[in-house]
Amino acid sequence: MRRLTKKKALTLVKELDAFPKVPESYVESTASGGTVSLIAFTLMAVLAFLEFFVYTNTWMKYEYEVDKDFSSKLRINVDITVAMRCQYIGADVLDLAETMVASDGLNYEPVNFELSPDERLWHITLLHIQERLKVEHSLQDVLFKTAVKGAQPAKTQRDSSSPPNACRIHGHLYVNKVAGNFHITVGKSIPHPRGHAHLAALVSHDSYNFSHRIDHLSFGEAIPGLISPLDGTEKIAADYNHMFQYFITIVPTKLNTYKVSAETHQYSVTERERVINHAAGSHGVSGIFMKYDISSLMVKVTEQHMPFWKFLVRLCGIVGGIFSTTGMIHGLVGFLVDVACCRFKMGAYRRPDAPLNPQGEVQNGFPAENYTINSGSGDSLRFI
Repeated sequence: MRRLTKKKALTLVKELDAFPKVPESYVESTASGGTVSLIAFTLMAVLAFLEFFVYTNTWMKYEYEVDKDFSSKLRINVDITVAMRCQYIGADVLDLAETMVASDGLNYEPVNFELSPDERLWHITLLHIQERLKVEHSLQDVLFKTAVKGAQPAKTQRDSSSPPNACRIHGHLYVNKVAGNFHITVGKSIPHPRGHAHLAALVSHDSYNFSHRIDHLSFGEAIPGLISPLDGTEKIAADYNHMFQYFITIVPTKLNTYKVSAETHQYSVTERERVINHAAGSHGVSGIFMKYDISSLMVKVTEQHMPFWKFLVRLCGIVGGIFSTTGMIHGLVGFLVDVACCRFKMGAYRRPDAPLNPQGEVQNGFPAENYTINSGSGDSLRFI
């Protein structure tokens, strides 16, 4: 009983076979078919290999939402070198709520404004990267993928053989998450009941020189590997009484890749500079002013990978598509070759296996004006 049931099951399975088998006697192998098969298999292998690289690659997905975090603090990471002595300048932040943030988290380090050969080479390379980032926006995705979480790389010590003529201001500040103004100007900041002031009276105008180099300026968590728009900026003051202004729009960003998961900020910037000349109507205060504003939208950047099932579907599509397409092309080309040969060489179509009479005419069921049939007794019948 079990054998009978098993045989019925096998019979049912055989009836469901959607891939009929062709006997070997019905299959004809040709040189053209073998050539096309070799080309098809090679193309399948190449495309499958390239598809594997597509599968191993990742891409960045951007999503936008409203930033609902208003109570947290905004971190400002600063590394700026100003061509003035440290005792002559001061840096602090004044936000839109008239709250002054002291520069307790910033360090003032006397250095030389001139760069060493290695530092100058790195600075030139950084400027080239910035230029390419303005043209090739997809390079930002590469920077996101290579970013890692950890400490910032150590700063290369500059040549100290000559006396320092500049001041490197580096460190970080925590400010309210509202629009504000980070500035570096003459004199140290002093508390004032009406807001904000700098003690600049003791500094002579001959000492003013706000030529500066921004090695790094970012907002939020510092992530090594990311390059901000102002990194590598170098400005030389044409006059001692010079004002440099940077207008910055900050966009909160949540970065989630396979290497790092952090909350940072991107920003865009426009620049302006002018010479202060009260007689000509150009009023203001000499210094470096970075006025920033925070966008209400947040960007979520997520690194994504192709699912394995999608890779299998694409692979099957490549193999099946090439196999079917090459088969149709081979059949079409063969048909056209047969038609062309019959039209220009033979004159009329004949079956390849149709025999000819001694006069070279077609017989065995095909139209012919004159052919002969031989009988078994040696007699022959001739039809005209």
